[in-house]
Amino acid sequence: MSDERVALRAVGEDSLLARLEGPAGLKLLSSTQLDEVAEQIRTAIIATTAVTGGHLGPSLGVVELTLALHRVMNSPTDRLVFDTGHQAYPHKLLTGRLARFGSLRQLGGIGGFPRRTESPHDVFDGGHAGTGISIGQGLALARDVRGSDERVAVVVGDAALMSGLSLEALNDIGHRGTRLLIVLNDNEMSISPTVGAISTYLSRVKLSKSWRRSKGGYDRIIGSVPVIGPTLAALSKSFRRSVVSFAQEPGRLFEDLGITYIGVLDGHDRTVMEEAFEAAFRMPGPVIVHVRTQKGRGYRPAEADPITFHGAALPKMEVGVATDSYGKGGSEVVAPAPKAANYTSFFASELLAVAASDPRVVAITAGMPTGTGLDKFAAAYPERFYDVGIAEQHAVAAATGIAMGGGRPVVAIYSTFLQRAWDQIVHDVCQNDQPVLIGVDRAGLVGEDGTSHQGMFTLTAQRQIPRLIIASPKDEQELRALVRTALAQEHPFALHYPRDSVTGTAPRSPEPLPIGTAEVLSEGSDITILAFGPILQRALPVIERLRASGLSVGLVNAIWASPLDAPLVRRLGRSSSLLVTLEESVVVGGFGSGVLEVLAADEAATGDPVTASILTIGIPAGNFVDHGSVNDLRALIGLDEKGIERQIRAAWAAHRA
Repeated sequence: MSDERVALRAVGEDSLLARLEGPAGLKLLSSTQLDEVAEQIRTAIIATTAVTGGHLGPSLGVVELTLALHRVMNSPTDRLVFDTGHQAYPHKLLTGRLARFGSLRQLGGIGGFPRRTESPHDVFDGGHAGTGISIGQGLALARDVRGSDERVAVVVGDAALMSGLSLEALNDIGHRGTRLLIVLNDNEMSISPTVGAISTYLSRVKLSKSWRRSKGGYDRIIGSVPVIGPTLAALSKSFRRSVVSFAQEPGRLFEDLGITYIGVLDGHDRTVMEEAFEAAFRMPGPVIVHVRTQKGRGYRPAEADPITFHGAALPKMEVGVATDSYGKGGSEVVAPAPKAANYTSFFASELLAVAASDPRVVAITAGMPTGTGLDKFAAAYPERFYDVGIAEQHAVAAATGIAMGGGRPVVAIYSTFLQRAWDQIVHDVCQNDQPVLIGVDRAGLVGEDGTSHQGMFTLTAQRQIPRLIIASPKDEQELRALVRTALAQEHPFALHYPRDSVTGTAPRSPEPLPIGTAEVLSEGSDITILAFGPILQRALPVIERLRASGLSVGLVNAIWASPLDAPLVRRLGRSSSLLVTLEESVVVGGFGSGVLEVLAADEAATGDPVTASILTIGIPAGNFVDHGSVNDLRALIGLDEKGIERQIRAAWAAHRA
């Protein structure tokens, strides 16, 4: 656990931020004092994330935006929703969590995303992009049914706005005319080319009462003119749309959907935003306020390299390099230290090697080229690389079409985000039996990002899908071989690999492996361990200690969760006294369940009883896994070396009793 008071010490116990009694206290501060609070928020975030890691860039970019919203709103009566939530650190610091903020993302500490268990000011447990607008719509609809009058605002990033779910929500909101504020935080994509006096002027005009009254009154007067009135009214509306489109082209889509578009505003000008938000809340229907912010604002290295300093595993940071509001001062940018090789980098490298000799291979990512390692593929083969944005469903469906067209598509998506593409995997890829390689990155425990990001459910979901081959390697060299295996066969293939650093296994030729055949590393008459994936590495020292106790212990590298090596499983169910399955996935319906199913079906079919006791070790079912380091979480749920050994020895003692 890191020092939870590091943020408090960084800003001082007598600072304005430390003395602030909730967001309501912001309304009592002068403009100069609010600037001090903004600086203190940035200081607290930088001091903390330098120790704990986290989403530094996004949170530094929304300090003034968050202050403006809390000044206008009355949280928690009013409802403030953060889409994704990785930009919520200023919100947390303004809502009573400064004293413990140094425990950010640590076991038992402050979460890296909004968490309702932490504060009544946290409306929604987020973590995945694109959900916030739908949640906000639901809150607003519930408000209208109750007849209450609280304000509802959603902060959504420009990339998340392009997700299919966001667009579905916008379509419904515009159709219903829901009274709702959506703040479009534009900090990355170039979707706002018209920043200037005309845009600002039109925004103010459209928010004014005179515009709204004259707009409605003019339409009624013109529409009442005999014969030609309706035509003139239609022409009038068309003309206004044209004016808006001419000056504010980014807003045309929203206006056509029935949502008033305001922007583009300076996302670091608190006064301008407060005026816009207050006026937007007075509008009778939905409003989008488009603000332009700078990722990493106030920390020179993050301003210069927003991708690296986005989060959550940050490079080594120098505390004390904050800049003022105008970007003056600060230190030189320090190049981040190289990261240790991990499974993702080996996956990407092997994919590049195959692509060099096979022009059919294409790579697809859903807004995560750097995280999935596919940025290297994009640099080498830009004409064969597709980043579809935060649209996992489209990524998988498009991959199906590419495969049908003769390509060899590889879709790399984090396990937790792949949950969104469930229907496309079932209906598109597998029903059509297409050779799509799905790289299931971050399979298993991810750690500090918490419940929304643990990759613990994908294996269980995928095991039931016909035609889908599911594999996971014991080490990085086997991962290379499985990439080759997947691209050399003709069916859907899901390749699971963790976030972990690799083991340093000696290189070997990545030859394709026989599908459905496990690797028996050693035989044992007392205990046999069947391990699925790199968790096998944690079993090796456990096996040595068990053998030192006089036990005969065997080890099998399962490789395949589907198809399972059923003949081997049936043999081991009758040749070992205790059969142990290992996986870093939720145990219900996972790899271990597959082993149990094979044995139960065989016993029912043959009448030959299974003699082995069965122990399934994995992520316990029934609960989400919260945030903390991966090592801490594994120790907590019994998936570290000690936990694995403890469970095996307890099962062996029960078997012998």
